[in-house]
Order: sequence, then C-alpha cells, then structure tokens
Amino acid sequence: MTDIIKLTAAEIAAKIASGELTAVEVTEAHLARIEAVDEKVHAFLHVDREGALAQARAVDAKREAGEKLGPLAGVPLALKDIFTTKDMPTTVGSKILEGWVPPYDATLTQKLRAADVVILGKTNMDEFAMGSSTENSAYGPTGNPWDLTRIPGGSGGGSSAALASYEAPLAIGTDTGGSIRQPAAVTGTVGVKPTYGGVSRYGMVAFSSSLDQGGPCARTVLDAALLHEAIAGHDPLDSTSIDAPVPPVVEAARNGSVQGMRVGVVKQFRGEGYQAGVLQRFDESVELLKSLGADVVELDCPSFDLALSAYYLIAPSECSSNLARFDAMRYGLRVGDDGTKSAEEVTALTREAGFGDEVKRRIILGTYALSSGYYDAYYGSAQKVRTLITQDFEKAFERVDVIVSPTTPTTAFPIGERADDPMAMYLADLCTIPTNLAGNSAMSLPCGLAPEDGLPVGLQIIAPAMKDDRLYKVGAAVEAAFVEKWGHPLLEEAPSL
Repeated sequence: MTDIIKLTAAEIAAKIASGELTAVEVTEAHLARIEAVDEKVHAFLHVDREGALAQARAVDAKREAGEKLGPLAGVPLALKDIFTTKDMPTTVGSKILEGWVPPYDATLTQKLRAADVVILGKTNMDEFAMGSSTENSAYGPTGNPWDLTRIPGGSGGGSSAALASYEAPLAIGTDTGGSIRQPAAVTGTVGVKPTYGGVSRYGMVAFSSSLDQGGPCARTVLDAALLHEAIAGHDPLDSTSIDAPVPPVVEAARNGSVQGMRVGVVKQFRGEGYQAGVLQRFDESVELLKSLGADVVELDCPSFDLALSAYYLIAPSECSSNLARFDAMRYGLRVGDDGTKSAEEVTALTREAGFGDEVKRRIILGTYALSSGYYDAYYGSAQKVRTLITQDFEKAFERVDVIVSPTTPTTAFPIGERADDPMAMYLADLCTIPTNLAGNSAMSLPCGLAPEDGLPVGLQIIAPAMKDDRLYKVGAAVEAAFVEKWGHPLLEEAPSL
C-alpha cells in the first residue's frame, strides 16, 4: 500500500494502462490510507467507498476489453465539497446544506467521470469557501500533515491535506482570493488557479461569481497539468466560460524551461508582515531562476497595495447576493417551520442556525456595501481599484513573461491563532488576491522549507490570461531543479502520520 500511495498520478495511470496495477488495487490502497490517517487529519467530509470501487472496476473492465484509457484513468481524486455530485452530499462546509444530495453533477464532476478519474469523496473546506484556514468549516478544522496543530490553508484545506497525507494523488480546489494556492503553499503541494473562465463554474456553489475559479491540486507540476487538461474547456452552461482552446499545459509541463524568459519580481510583494524564512526561500528561488537562464526584471505595481481592501468589498458584496438563495424554502436546512411563523421568520431562524460567524460577517459587510447611499462609495470604488490592478498587470506583462512572488507571507500558522482576528486571517491572501481581481492564471509550488520552523514555503508564478501554459513551463523547470538539488520531492520530508 505504501508504495502505491507514494506514486504520482502520472505513474499510477501508466501502471494501470500497462496492467502492472489494477484501478481497484490503487483505489483500495488510498481508501485504506484514508481509514488509517483521516481521523487525525480530517481532510474528508464524505468518503464514497462503494462508489469509488465501482468506478475503479469500470476502468479495469475497459482495460481488459482493450479500450484505450485516458491519461488519468483509474487515478483517485479528492473533490472539494463545493462541486455538486448527484451521488454524494454537497455541504459546502455549512450546516445549512448538511446532508443535501444535489439532483445533478457539476460540469467539472462530469468531466472527471468522463476522464475515468476515481472520485474518493468530498473534502473539508471553510464554509462557502470563506476563509484561509479551514477553521470556518461547520464540521471542524482540518490539520496540516506537516504539523497537525497547524492549519492546512483555506478555503480548500481538505484538498491540500489529502494530498500531503497521501490520501489522494489528485484533488480539486477553488480559488476566489487564493484558496487553491495558499493551501498548496503551506502543505508543500502544487495548486493552480486557471484563467478566470478556463474551467466551468456550472455546479460550483457560488461565493463571489466574478472571482471564483475551480482548478487542479496535485503533488507534482505534471500531475496538475494532466488534471487541468481534464477539467478545462468551454461550457455553454456557464456564461463566463471562455470559448477558446485549452492552453497546452501538459506539453509545457513535460518541457519545462525558463531559458530566455523574462521573470518579474514585484516590489509590493515583500516587506512588513513577511516571515524572514519565506523571503529567504523566495530570494533563493529568484537566484535559481537566474541560474536556469531567466532574466529577472524589477516591477512596481502600486495598485497591488489596495488589492486586499478592494477584494474585501467586492467578494462580500457578491456573497451577500449569492447566498440570498439559501432561504429555507427550496432546499437545505429549515428551522422553526411549526405552522405559526411566517416565511420571513422561518428564513431568519434558518439562516441564524445554518450560517457560521464568518459567513454572517461577510453577508452583513456586503449588504452594507451595496446599500443605497454607499454603493458608489464602497463597491463602486472597489471596482475602480480592480481596474487599476488589471492595468498594472497589463503594463507588467508588456515587460515580462511571468511574475513570481511568495505565495503567502508566512508558513502555516497554529490552529486557533487567528480565529478571533479576521484582519490577521485576511492577510494570508495578500499575495494571491491581485490575480483573482484581474482574472489571470497563477500557480503555487514548493520552494523549500522555512529555516525557523521547518514548514513548507510556496513560490507563486503568475501568467497573463489564457497563457496558463507558461505557469507549467516555469513550474516544471523550477521543480526539476529542486528535485535535482535535493534528490527527492520536497514532500518526502513531511512527517509521517
């Protein structure tokens, strides 16, 4: 079992295709791992043992029949509990949807099934994807496999923890302000936010519709690229879906190089609040890029300093609109419906019982920002800042091919440390938010361990919209250089569970 769970997704797929392993053997190994360690990690909210084994048997039947298997056929995956699944509950980490089984699959779920990926279950997350630590889940926090007393990032901490604990070789996350990249950084894994509209949002429970984006999570750059290719593409059911070919991400991941590339370093992505060890590993990564043949260019993007403020007006405003649908009338939790109360009273009681503190905080903030007399002062102004940030990126990408930065200002912080300090929590997304506001693509991959605490540090790579392949080209080159330097993937150093 240990040998199987340590394999990459690409290796697993190759062994299944050749008959060296069966999909059932691979699935059983990962289910056994979940059973052995997830009580401590709490990466999963729901494990679909029978469904996963049925999918695996179908893959084995295809191979035995001589059918050609796809690049990820038979590979297990952990799915963030924000995508609808008609055979499993979709709770979005909230009590208001506890036990709700949707009547349809999200487009991303359908694409995974069509690719013969084996869905193991649904992973834990901050409620409605609102958070940076997975502590806002109504079902309890997830632990970071490097140190179970620390956070695994958020909102997709369950997906990142499943990867880092070898419970799954692949996972799906969503990124509204950094919720794929920040968990990847603090768990030593790879996470990619595709270009906005590159992966369908149909069937992804909405938090902030102009920012939300699903994407791949993995332990290697190539695995992330294979998953990216499987889930991306135009979807007529999503009005924001891009009707254009998927960038050649797998080809880029197989041919990583930075020779002759112009790499930008933004001066706004360092300074007060950044952990010394994080900046040390980032500076070493920049030197590594230079040694691999990249030209490093210093950039000044002054509007990036306003990104956090703009984000925390735009995202709550859109959340207050999107979450209005949870009214106790159509689906989910219903409280107080005893025949004596009005619909308004039932709705109020249900939301009081079903929404957690952070969700209520953002709904109230967003409703205030959108209210008569304040719309232009708050939401309107934030949208103007968003335009300035987009323009700063456009100017930067006239000078460089990609931008690099630390993914997060610090390594994983202890569970509970920032629970009562929302502003400190929000600062975890300082480096990731500008990309969401502009709609660009970005990746986080491991770039070493911080000397102060021995915890993973993430390197963020940002590329222009629809140039997602550049992320993989640079990421693969950096990853290969690290592996050559240390002789093994960084994750091998993670404490065993």
